Amino acid sequence: MFDLFETYPWLLTLCAATALVLAALFANFVVKALLLRFLDRLLKKTPFGHEGDIKGQGVISPLANIMPALVLTLGVGLVPGLPHAVAEVVRNVANAFIILSIAMAISALFNVGEGIYRRRQGNAHKSIKSYVQIAKLAVFVIAAILMIATIMDQSPVILLSGLGAMAAVLILVFQDTLLSLVASIQINSTDMVRVGDWIEVPHLDADGDVIEIALHTVKVQNWDKTITTIPIRKLVTDPFKNWRGMQESGGRRIKRSIFIDQNSIRFLTDAEKTRLTGLGLLEGYLKDKDQEIANWNAGLGTRAEIPANTRRMTNIGTFRAYVANYLKSHSGIHQSMTLMTRQLQPTPEGLPIEIYCFTNTIAWAEYEGIQADIFDHLYAILPEFGLRAYQKPAGTDIAQAFGIAAQSRQAPR
Repeated sequence: MFDLFETYPWLLTLCAATALVLAALFANFVVKALLLRFLDRLLKKTPFGHEGDIKGQGVISPLANIMPALVLTLGVGLVPGLPHAVAEVVRNVANAFIILSIAMAISALFNVGEGIYRRRQGNAHKSIKSYVQIAKLAVFVIAAILMIATIMDQSPVILLSGLGAMAAVLILVFQDTLLSLVASIQINSTDMVRVGDWIEVPHLDADGDVIEIALHTVKVQNWDKTITTIPIRKLVTDPFKNWRGMQESGGRRIKRSIFIDQNSIRFLTDAEKTRLTGLGLLEGYLKDKDQEIANWNAGLGTRAEIPANTRRMTNIGTFRAYVANYLKSHSGIHQSMTLMTRQLQPTPEGLPIEIYCFTNTIAWAEYEGIQADIFDHLYAILPEFGLRAYQKPAGTDIAQAFGIAAQSRQAPR
C-alpha cells in the first residue's frame, strides 16, 4: 500500500484530506452530542431553563461549530502533498467561519439578555430591543471586517485604514439606520413611547397599543386588531398623541355637548320653580338662587316694577345647575378632577351646553357605558325644564309643518 502511495502521491493527499474532513465531522458530532446535552441539562437547573424563547435562541449551537473549523485549521498543515496556497485558503476560510460562529453566538446571547430583561418586574414597558439591535449590528460589522481581513490574510488595521475614505459612502448607505438610531435614543431617553402605550397617529392610520419598539420601526396593534408599522423617526419628526397620561391618571375625559333649541330658552314661572324644587338635586340651588335674586331686586327700588330691570331664573341656567349637581352625585364620575358644565358659543345648530368631566375608570367599555347613561338621562329630562334639543328637520317634520298626513299606498287590485 505504501508503494501505491509512492507511485500515486496524490492518492495519499486525498486520503489524508478525507481523514481530516471525517475527523472534523466526528468532532462536530461529539461536541453536539455530549457538550450540548450537558449544557442543556445544566440550563434546566436555572430559573430560565424552561423558557422556550430563551432556549430557542441557540447560544451554544454556533459555538459547537467552532470545533470542526478548529480541526481543519490545525490539521490542514499535516496533509501531505497539499499545495501551500490551498492549505492557506482552507485555514483562512476556517478561521473566518470561527469568527462568524462567535459573532452568531454573541448575537444569540444578546437575545437571551433581552429576554431576561423583559421578565424582570417593571421592565415590561421599557423596551431595549433597539439597543440590542444596535449592539448586534456592531458585532456583525466587526466580525465582517475580521473575516475579510482573515480571508485576505491581511491585518485588520490595514483594512480599517481604507474605511476613512468610504465614510461618506457608508453614511449615505446607512442613513436610515443612523436616523433611526438617533430617533431611538431620543425616544428612550425622553420616555416618549413605551411598549403598552396607547398612541394615536391619524395621518399614518395608527390608533392602538404599542407592541414592539425596534431599531427602525414601532409596531402598533390597532383596535381592529390590524398591525400598523411606523418608522421610528416619524415619532420624533411628526406629531402624535400618547394616551399614557390618561391611563396613569385613572380617569378618562368626557367632553360632549347637548345642543339646545334656542327658541325654547325662557324665564321660569313661579309654578315651574315650585315644581322643580321637588327635584332633590335642585332643592338647595333654587332656594339659594331665589334668595340671591330677591336681595338683588330689592335694591332696585321702583325700577323693579319693570320686569326687564329685574333678575329672574331661566330654564337654561337651572338646567346647567341640575347637570352640575347630577355629575357631582354620579358614582361613575371622578370627583377630584375637573368637573363643569359650561355654555359655548351659539351655533346655527343651537346653543351648546358642554359637559366636561372625567370618569373614574379608563376601561373603554365602562367609560362608554357611563357616558351613554349620563346623556340618556340628560336628554330625557330636558322637557322638565321646558327645553328642547336641536335637531335638523327630518322628512316627517317638514310633512307636519305643511299639514301633510302620511298615507300608506295600496297596490291596485
